[in-house]
Parts: sequence; structure tokens; C-alpha cells
Amino acid sequence: MTGTSNDSTRQEWLRKTLGALPSGARILDAGAGELRNRALCGHLQYVSQDNCQYEGGGNGVALHPGHWDTSRIDIVCDITSIPEPNSSFDVILCSEVLEHLPDALAAMREFVRLARPGGLIILTAPFASLTHMAPYHYISGFNGYWFRHHLTAMGCEVVELSSNGNWFEFLAQEIRRIRQVATQYSAGPAGVVARAVGGMFMLPLLGYLSKRDHGSADLMNHGWHVVARKK
Repeated sequence: MTGTSNDSTRQEWLRKTLGALPSGARILDAGAGELRNRALCGHLQYVSQDNCQYEGGGNGVALHPGHWDTSRIDIVCDITSIPEPNSSFDVILCSEVLEHLPDALAAMREFVRLARPGGLIILTAPFASLTHMAPYHYISGFNGYWFRHHLTAMGCEVVELSSNGNWFEFLAQEIRRIRQVATQYSAGPAGVVARAVGGMFMLPLLGYLSKRDHGSADLMNHGWHVVARKK
């Protein structure tokens, strides 16, 4: 969900990572959706891909943005079979998409095929996520070990694997969501519960503990930021 520390931390990482790419590099934004990250690629040859099946409301279950415009996508196709030649991109970007794929490994293999030797694959994905954009939500999340294992097996070198937040920040995010979830799924006094549990006690405590964190991201975090290089 936009507007959270989860989202802002991820977007800042993408801004720095994509901004460091050499001007003129050809980049594929796989599962580009509403082209949010196109603005970060002004110095690159940007190509977008999406299957363009989701329109914002999905099946009405769980979390949805309400509106989703994919009318500006360059390549409309299945993400596991993109009609571009082998080694045709300097960089593959895929941000917050893998959990929406029935076969995430097939997509990863396609990314490796499309990247030139020495090219980069830049990924972000949740460690754990609530059901969203249903029915196009198949996997709740990915551990960092999943990325390291499969990217290495596919002939890539993992050059960065960093966490977005930690266990304390993840728990705080879900506490902040109490009002929204209670309103949708409970007849209880959502506002009273949210203020009592979050504002008075838990959120300040979690903020205090997060500042003193020393490794809880290995237990749980918002998600992983990955950069891999095709050998």
C-alpha cells in the first residue's frame, strides 16, 4: 500500500539503484502495471511489460486499489514468455510482482534469458503480504534464501540482498492496519481499538525497539531488495 514506510523505503531504494545505472541502458520493467517506476528511468531506454488483466477491483476480495490503468504498457503478454530476443536488455526490473505470478520461477528464468551477459536483474518482493489484487495473488511472500538459491542456480551472482524494514516495523504496519481491517471484517469498534492498541502503547514501543534492532529482519521484514548479475 502506498504511503507507508514499507512503500517509501522501497521506492527510495529503487530511486538510488536505478539512478546509478548508466545512461542509455535498455531496461525492461516486467509487470510494470501503472508505470510507477518509469519516472525513475528517465535516463534509460525504458520498455514496459504487463499482461494487463487486472483492472483495479479484481474479485472484490481483500485489498484492491479500486482503479488500475495499464493502457500505456509497451508489451502486453505473459511475463513468462516475452517476445524479445535472448540477451536483449541491459537491465530487467521486476518490483512487487512475483507474488502475483502462478509460476514465479518461470518468470525468473525468462528474466535471465532476456538479460545480456553481465546485465542486471533488479527485484523487489514481499517477505509476507496480505491478500491483494485477488484473484491475482498466489504467493504470500519470499525469503531472502529463496532469491539467493534460485538466482545462483540460474547462473547469476547476487550482488545485493537487503531487507526492507525489520520484524518490529512489520508488526507496526499491521497494527496501523487494524482500523481498516476491523472496518471491513468486524462489527467491533474499530476506531477505539486502533487508538487504544496502537497510539497509546504498541506503536511507541515498537518504534523504540526498532531503533535498537540487531537482526530481526532475518525473522521477518516487509520484503527483499535484490540485485543480481547474469554471468
